[in-house]
Amino acid sequence: MELAPGLHRIGTDHVNCYLVVDSRGVTLVDAGLSGHWSELVPELALMGLSLSDVKALLLTHGDTDHIGFAERLRREAGVPVYIHEADAARARGEEKTSPDWGPMRVGPLLGFLWYSAIRGGLRTKYLTEVETLQGGETLDVPGDPTVLPMSGHSPGSVAYHFQGVDAVFVGDALTTGHVLTGAQGPQPAPFTDDSTEALQSLAILEQLEATWVLPGHGAPWDGGTEEAVHRVREFATTQG
Repeated sequence: MELAPGLHRIGTDHVNCYLVVDSRGVTLVDAGLSGHWSELVPELALMGLSLSDVKALLLTHGDTDHIGFAERLRREAGVPVYIHEADAARARGEEKTSPDWGPMRVGPLLGFLWYSAIRGGLRTKYLTEVETLQGGETLDVPGDPTVLPMSGHSPGSVAYHFQGVDAVFVGDALTTGHVLTGAQGPQPAPFTDDSTEALQSLAILEQLEATWVLPGHGAPWDGGTEEAVHRVREFATTQG
């Protein structure tokens, strides 16, 4: 689905990932669930492109619902996969976590689990090779994104700022659709390692002037970074 020129999404509000396109090719942000592979190739074809045009896959963090088809893409198409060094072990399946799930309601929880299951969420293949990031660098890949450290959801959570498409991809630094409660709008994400640190990390987004704030779960947000952060903090205060 095209969100704007050069900016596409696959998946749904349950779990999604994104494509940024420029004259050099495609950069993917996150790999969703393994079953999203069946949406990737058709989306590329609609743009007149193929897997050979994908030059990089950037992971916002190493959780299984973000690395879904990453190893397949790396192995079959030779696409390098980038992740912050603090989450590399998680993406390789070497590190197990016990995050805080936060509040939940039965209906949304079952809906998320069902969606994940039928799209291969129980069959994730961990990565065997990754390219590690430190945070703060600008990558020489289509879209020239800047890597923004956003620790809290996980130690190596990052966001990627693509100025050319006026977008910042935030992974689970925040969500616009809570998969466990059904609540809509910018708010703290579930399954977070350190909720306090995650809220503090949002300060880096306030320094940007990006229109699109694109999370791994929930609807695309085009109300700007400042308003998104304001709403997350307000939500956290009222729910705290």
